[in-house]
Amino acid sequence: MTTASLPLQPITEDFKEAVAFALSQNEAARAFVDEVVAGGLRNVFLVGCGGSLTAAYPAHFLLETRASFPVFHMNSDEFNLRRPALLGEGSLVLVSSHTGTTKETVAAAEYARAAGATVAALTRSADSPLAKAAHTAFTYRSEDTVVAPKGVLFGQLVYALLEKTGAEGDYAALRTAYEALPEALYKAQEEGEELAASIATALADEDVTYVLSAGPNYGAGYGFTMCYLMEMQWKHGGTYNAGEFFHGAFEVVTEDQPVILFLGEDATRPMAERAKVFLDKYTKKAHHVDSRIFSLPGVPEAVRGDITPIALDVFGTRLARHYESVRGHDLDKRRYMFQVEY
Repeated sequence: MTTASLPLQPITEDFKEAVAFALSQNEAARAFVDEVVAGGLRNVFLVGCGGSLTAAYPAHFLLETRASFPVFHMNSDEFNLRRPALLGEGSLVLVSSHTGTTKETVAAAEYARAAGATVAALTRSADSPLAKAAHTAFTYRSEDTVVAPKGVLFGQLVYALLEKTGAEGDYAALRTAYEALPEALYKAQEEGEELAASIATALADEDVTYVLSAGPNYGAGYGFTMCYLMEMQWKHGGTYNAGEFFHGAFEVVTEDQPVILFLGEDATRPMAERAKVFLDKYTKKAHHVDSRIFSLPGVPEAVRGDITPIALDVFGTRLARHYESVRGHDLDKRRYMFQVEY
């Protein structure tokens, strides 16, 4: 039984500032994309590890469903060792690392450049090894506010690519939505506090927690399990696509098996709703994080599905803080990461 606790950390002080700084790079992103497309864009690779890989899931979904060119999404070391046959001139590689020092990701940037690709880094600092290894870098400067500005940077690049290559879309509404994000995502964290507290309190002592999500929201679910439950709380967990769940994993569900389900507002929502119906019937420990609880002021209704993956990912950061508080396990505590050679 959990007896320790820590004070609940507030929403990061620089949250709005960090998101606004990411937004300020929109024109730079558009100019960069103009050059890339004019140079003969053939394909896009989204490359990173851990949280930086999960942050690219919405970008992958958007490009795969709307772009006229192929897009690939993979772990940095997989990218380096797989050596994709389609990588070369005409490839755009978006590499992401918070610290800009992740060795596999820096190596991926160097490999991509050597192969003739154009490389853009998404990272905290413009003077990091990753930023220096890329042709250009888009940054957010913050140590503490990461998920939201990184989602903005990815989104701005993706929408610029789609618009420049002629994909249909209401880009004016999307820009209105993005400009609203500093306030809208801050408010979403406030609106989610009660739910986050209830989930963390209910599941603090559970041995294993499964997390389900789908489509552009898969990164929010996977990132919560991988980076927060396992890495930062040393808790056993597993993430499954809400549709794939029914092809094996659902057999472990019993009335006392905890499952967290993320539901967005994009085209894949029916997959999550199907999972919700099942979970509500067969376990008493289902917890649903539905993006519809977020008011997202200033975000046009028609494009909420483009924004809610970021909102759900941001909710995951607050949920992690509630776990930290309830369990008394500092999110910065590590056994291996940054502690030993690996």
